[in-house]
Amino acid sequence: MQSTPITPELKAFLISIGSVSVDPSLIPRARGSTAGPGAGTSSVFFRAGEKRVRLTVNKNSPLSIKAAGEDGTVALLHEGKELVRGKLEPAPAHCPDQAFITLSERCIFDCKYCPVPKLQGHVKTDEEVLSIVDEVLKAGILKAISLTSGVETSIEDEVERVLKLLPALKKYNVPIGVSVYPTEGCSRKFHDAGVDEVKYNVETMDRDIFQKVCGDLSLDYILDRLKEAVEIFGKNRVFSNFIVGLGESDASVREGVETLAKMGVIPILRPVNPHPLRSGDCFTERPSPERLLKLAKMEAEILNKYGLDPSLAMTMCLKCTGCDLVPVVDF
Repeated sequence: MQSTPITPELKAFLISIGSVSVDPSLIPRARGSTAGPGAGTSSVFFRAGEKRVRLTVNKNSPLSIKAAGEDGTVALLHEGKELVRGKLEPAPAHCPDQAFITLSERCIFDCKYCPVPKLQGHVKTDEEVLSIVDEVLKAGILKAISLTSGVETSIEDEVERVLKLLPALKKYNVPIGVSVYPTEGCSRKFHDAGVDEVKYNVETMDRDIFQKVCGDLSLDYILDRLKEAVEIFGKNRVFSNFIVGLGESDASVREGVETLAKMGVIPILRPVNPHPLRSGDCFTERPSPERLLKLAKMEAEILNKYGLDPSLAMTMCLKCTGCDLVPVVDF
């Protein structure tokens, strides 16, 4: 069968489902997700040509992956109908080509869509972090190091933890990205210590929804830290996850994207990942393919208006592109 490329329409469809059934023997060795709303799940990265998509493993998904060739080629099917052929990428540390590491799998904050506060997972030692980086290096696919973290005790402690690790990470001579809850002045410290990019997440730009789902945090504080980061790192080096599917309107998404882009921040429109541990805690609805496409095209227009280009990212989510429909990269 003639292979079909991953078009924007197809990727939007796959992301809207977000999961796939797959024979475990086909999955390259990988670690499960330990970060944010995807924590506690295992996933696969499917690649066809230059495009990739990340799908959570779920035996009940309408999507499935089957072996389709001796060279490791697999077919991605929807209800038994083949959509596209490609390969499953190895992701020894959260995503392909990066050591993307969650330092603390615990969080003192209680964002209502996020399972991390309920899971109260592992806190890695510095030795474990460096071991993971070495593992990716030995696999021959270390192109970036990305650090993220919950908040085990305080935001100040997490920032200091990252700063303490950076000297040991610089020796790998690859770009470094950091995504933590920021403190005032931390961007300057990160930059001076060798960090290339930062991501401070607004979560949602709808203030009413933010108050309901992230009431322990301050949206204005995060926006101030993002503005500070752009002044230090420059345009195209500061990002922010912006969750879609918490009940926000398309108009509020447009307004939020415009606000961030005008500051020089590239928003990452991330479909919400409803988790059973947070069932009933807040409204969550996986966006439809049509909505994902509409919002991504809207974002592309706004990013172009302010001279922002996601394809320039060197680390973290925008370098990976698996979870999102990314302007410039995907269409």
